[in-house]
Amino acid sequence: MTLTGARRRAAAGRGGGRTHGRYGRAAVAVWAAGIAAAFAAGWYLRRAGLATEDQLPPLHARVRERPLTWELLPAAVFAAAAVAALPALAARLPWRAVPALAWAGSAAWAVALAAGDGWGALAAPLDAPTEYPAGLAQVRPDPAEWLRTFTDRLGGYTTHVRGHPPLPTLALWALERAGLGGTGWAAAVIVAAGASAAAAVAVTVRCVAGERAARAAVPLLVLAPLAVWIATTMDAFFLAVAAWGTALLASAARRDPPPRRAGVLAAGGGLLLGSLPYLSYGLLPLLAVPLAVLLLARPRRPVLAALGAGLVVVPAACTLAGFWWPDGVRATLDTYLVSRGSAQRSYAYFAAANLAVLGLLTGPAVAHALPAAATALRDAGGALRGAARARAVPPAAAVAALAAAALVGVLVLDASGVTRGEVERIWVPFAVWPLAAASLHGPPARRWLAAQAVTALAVQALVASPW
Repeated sequence: MTLTGARRRAAAGRGGGRTHGRYGRAAVAVWAAGIAAAFAAGWYLRRAGLATEDQLPPLHARVRERPLTWELLPAAVFAAAAVAALPALAARLPWRAVPALAWAGSAAWAVALAAGDGWGALAAPLDAPTEYPAGLAQVRPDPAEWLRTFTDRLGGYTTHVRGHPPLPTLALWALERAGLGGTGWAAAVIVAAGASAAAAVAVTVRCVAGERAARAAVPLLVLAPLAVWIATTMDAFFLAVAAWGTALLASAARRDPPPRRAGVLAAGGGLLLGSLPYLSYGLLPLLAVPLAVLLLARPRRPVLAALGAGLVVVPAACTLAGFWWPDGVRATLDTYLVSRGSAQRSYAYFAAANLAVLGLLTGPAVAHALPAAATALRDAGGALRGAARARAVPPAAAVAALAAAALVGVLVLDASGVTRGEVERIWVPFAVWPLAAASLHGPPARRWLAAQAVTALAVQALVASPW
């Protein structure tokens, strides 16, 4: 009996699912082997005296003398409840409640993990003498003068201040001026902002791939292993700025907002995205993600004009205030090369091991979804090229494009050689976007949610990080 066209397609779909399953399992095996190899090679290099900057390469961390056990019980209970309830909540709640669910869940997960070291651990990383708050004393007398002379006096600043543009330090100074001084308030803002990125990514996915894909992504965004480093590293704040800038752009690029509202959204997105290179020099490659949104959505010209107007605000303001970005890049690179720190690390080792750390942040669910994402991109190549005509990119290809754009940014930054170690924090703004591809598992995907949670719990239990 001859199969009908519909039955042929169904049979092909079942075969494709089995193929993707095999490729996905192979990808998870590569993921696990890559992480194990990175730590094994790091152990060997350290034992040979060739990697002394870090105690646990490729992480800038150490193995705990006593692994956390009962201290992580609240986090484990939260994870179990989230695995059971999040898929249903994300699928059934009205959409307006879903971003709030993503935000609250992500914040609770990050705080629960960090609380395994005690509540004081939330602010403790920011108390280090190398961190941004330690440099605020130099800003307080005259912020304008500090900004104008930032590059000239770079060598006298704390490690993180001199390793970044001036905007992160100015943001903390502004927080202090608003009456929220101290590392406790700074930690609260960083965690709240970093956790909000889960909502921003959900909004972006809804705009470019549809509500179904966004709802499927939310549980995986909440229980992401990268939550270990959301509390508390300043890079979580960078993550929020990048994610919300992209979300505003995606919202403006949709065809339904009124023109005036679309212009405001695009200008706001441009303002946030234009600030990224002034928060961290390494965030420039992350602009590949909003570029992917533009290619997927093909917004109208007024939206592009508003976006452009927003993009130039922060660069123009900093330039007029006396900080010339290219000079900052050169001065920071000079201090980096002459320091006895990251520049002394092995380029060859970290070029490979950095990618293993990215896998640790994104988790096995992303590894399993990558083959399906690659197939979706390949199959939708014609639709992507003809998007201006068809106005329809398959949802799977859209989320895959977001993940691919972030991975391209990671590869560019990794190849540059300026990210030799410490990427568990540097990758945080990039790592959230591959999580969108994990939505290809489809709800409820509870076993993959559980795998993500176990990965985060294992890292928190075994590794003591300065962030």
